[in-house]
Amino acid sequence: MIIVIQCTDRAGLVASVSAILAKNLFNIVSLREHVDQADNLFFMRLQVTIGGDETTLEKQLRKVLPEDAIVLINPIPDKKLVVMVTKEYHCLADILIRNYFGTLGATVQCVIGNHTVLQDICNRFDMPFYAISHEGITKEDFENKIAETVDQYSPDYIVLAKFMRILSPKLVAKFPMRIINIHHSFLPAFIGANPYRQAFERGVKLIGATAHFVSNELDEGPIIAQQIIPVSHSFTAADMVKAGKEIETSVLARALKLVFEDRVFVYKNKTVVFE
Repeated sequence: MIIVIQCTDRAGLVASVSAILAKNLFNIVSLREHVDQADNLFFMRLQVTIGGDETTLEKQLRKVLPEDAIVLINPIPDKKLVVMVTKEYHCLADILIRNYFGTLGATVQCVIGNHTVLQDICNRFDMPFYAISHEGITKEDFENKIAETVDQYSPDYIVLAKFMRILSPKLVAKFPMRIINIHHSFLPAFIGANPYRQAFERGVKLIGATAHFVSNELDEGPIIAQQIIPVSHSFTAADMVKAGKEIETSVLARALKLVFEDRVFVYKNKTVVFE
C-alpha cells in the first residue's frame, strides 16, 4: 500500500506518522521524505504492508498532521491513460508495447491523433484510435472535439507523445497537472521547428530531452525527468535525430513510471521526485 503526504512542515511529523502506522500494525517497507525549507513544506511517500484497519487510517493520520495536509492512501494503482500524437511514432510505440505486456504501470484507453499516420500501429495493438484533424476548423472546435473524446474515458493522465500542437489555457485548465509532455531538448533550448537541425548547426556537444507537466506557459511546466547524452562533431543531423528520438523515448518512459508510482509531488512550478 502506498501513502503520500504533503503539508506544512513542523517538528515530529515523521515520528507521528510512524507511530500511527505502528499502532495499526502497518509495517513500513520504504519511507522517503523531503522538506522544502524555503516554503516550509513537508513531503512524504511511504510503502507499507497492509496490517490493520485501512478504513480509519486516513482519519487517524489527519489528527496528527497540519490542517492543510493532503493525504492519499493507496492511490489507484493502475492509472488510466489517453495518449495524443501527431506523426512521430517512437514514443507511442514504446507506450503501446509496455501497455501490451503490462509493464507500463497504467492502462492506455485510446490514442488521439491530429493525423492518421499512426492509426495503423494502433490497429496492430487493437488500440482505439480517434483521428481529430485540426485543419479547416477553429482551434476551439478542435479542442472541444478532443475534450469530448477524452471525457469518454475519464483518464487519470493525458500523455502528449510528440503531439505537435500547442494547447490552449482552457484545455490545460480542464486537466490541471494531468497532461504530460515530452520535449525535444534539455529545457530551455532550441525552441521552434527542427530542433536537432538547430543543434547540429550550433555544433552542440550535448543533446537531451525533458518530460514535464503542461502549464499555460509554453514548455515551462513543472519538470518530471530530464536526461542528456554527449554528441560530437562526427554526428550528422540524421544521427542527432536518431539519438534524440531514443532519449525522448527513454525520458518519457522514466517520467511516466515515476508519475504512475505516485513518486512525483507538484508545488508552485516545481516538483519533488522520490526516485
